[in-house]
Amino acid sequence: MPNAKVLSEKQAIVAELTEKLKSASSGVLVDYKGITVAQDTALRAECRKNELDYAVVKNTLVRFAINNVGMEEMDPVLNGTTSMALSHGDPIAPMRVINKFAKQFNGAKFTIKAGFMDGKVLSMDEIRALAELPSKEALQAQVLGTMLAPITSLAIVLKAICEQKGGTVEAEAPAAAE
Repeated sequence: MPNAKVLSEKQAIVAELTEKLKSASSGVLVDYKGITVAQDTALRAECRKNELDYAVVKNTLVRFAINNVGMEEMDPVLNGTTSMALSHGDPIAPMRVINKFAKQFNGAKFTIKAGFMDGKVLSMDEIRALAELPSKEALQAQVLGTMLAPITSLAIVLKAICEQKGGTVEAEAPAAAE
């Protein structure tokens, strides 16, 4: 039986993990056995760059935390070495970063165990599909490009018509307010 001090420390860790899981937009649990310190350092740097909260966690403590937030479906994967990557911003970031890193090892040393998004546990197929999506910024750029294409085409056509009719295409500078 653990003493009261150790028990209260573990309860505090479980409470902190529970809060992190509740506030996270998404996350993944990872089996990291066999990676080197240099590889782990590179992964942590990539996680920081993508604003992910990445940490090695104790299975028992994570089990209590995921049960507190209602994601008991992840209980069976909590064995062996476990780390967790959480995102409070971009929900696709943990899947994309961890999947990219896992591909380097072909599933030998570093594998995704489970994942969740918005409190719902995802299947491995869903995790892989989400991991292949472009980043939020890339998607925004694609949408913006799609929206600007018709406007650009219209401007080109209007310029051509104006030049064909012998006019010039110059914008007047707005008068300065005094």
